[in-house]
Amino acid sequence: MSPEEWQAHVTTEAAMAMGQWLEARGRLDRPIASLTRRDLECMAVNAISRFIVLAAERRAAVAQPPDPRERAALELLLMG
Repeated sequence: MSPEEWQAHVTTEAAMAMGQWLEARGRLDRPIASLTRRDLECMAVNAISRFIVLAAERRAAVAQPPDPRERAALELLLMG
């Protein structure tokens, strides 16, 4: 998977994590403006958590490992 394909995949997964959070709370049909700051923060936490899992999996991939530059960038993101 190219870096561009991976970025598209991660973006989709993060959006799905946010949608799942909304759906689980019965708020999927509400306008975004009606959500509280806490709601938005929880959605962001879900999206960030999903990114961390995907980035860790990508970094450790054996079948299609990332190139050394991408791996270094992922390590920097994951290790802070």
